Amino acid sequence: MTSENKSENVSSVRVESVPSEKRFHYLFDIKTYLMRTPKIYSFILVITVIVSLFIISCNGPSAHEEKKAISQDEMVARGKYLVTGSSCNDCHSPKVFGPMGPEVDTTKILSGHPVAGPPLHLDTNTLHPGYGYMSSADLTAWSRPWGISYTANLTPDSATGIGAWTEENFINALRKGKHLGMDGGRPIMPPMPWFMVNKYNDEDLKSIFAYLKSLPPISNPVPAPIPPPDVVKMAMAPPPAPPAQP
Repeated sequence: MTSENKSENVSSVRVESVPSEKRFHYLFDIKTYLMRTPKIYSFILVITVIVSLFIISCNGPSAHEEKKAISQDEMVARGKYLVTGSSCNDCHSPKVFGPMGPEVDTTKILSGHPVAGPPLHLDTNTLHPGYGYMSSADLTAWSRPWGISYTANLTPDSATGIGAWTEENFINALRKGKHLGMDGGRPIMPPMPWFMVNKYNDEDLKSIFAYLKSLPPISNPVPAPIPPPDVVKMAMAPPPAPPAQP
């Protein structure tokens, strides 16, 4: 038997003498593999693993990846979607009366209670708890225990609408339920559901504000709310004299 054959036999004996479970562990033990592999191959393997992990981490989604900012046009479009879906026009837009009843006057979108709009029938019973709402025919004026409230002009008219409002004013008003968003301001009167609108996130409210600012400004001075004592005085006042006949 040659020395070469002896070496092969010894190697065969050594491997076969290792139990099968240990042989399996040995084959998949990376530490042992690296120890028995030439150093240059071990170095290449380690570098390959590191580079692969680096590439995966760069190409994978980042937990801190910033959300793409939307354009002004996209904000306006989203704001219109939210305003329309929230039925803001039902109260804040004057109406015209067609065959099926009141319809939104598209020439006065969101301009609030019209000065020359349908009158609100005064009934002092509405000032007592448990009595139903009273509203004008176009739903822009309301009477209830808080008195009488009129829907606001939401167009960007500087004098009578929200033209002078800042985005911060607008968001604070809906977050806090205060006129102009000021802590010392009067409450936003019912039936405005500000406590539901304030559930929108800042991005939604900014979009709504952007849409309102994009509307054509309409000059329409909406009356201030009337407290209950003054409503009683109005109801008790004698009716105006009829116009003189020519």
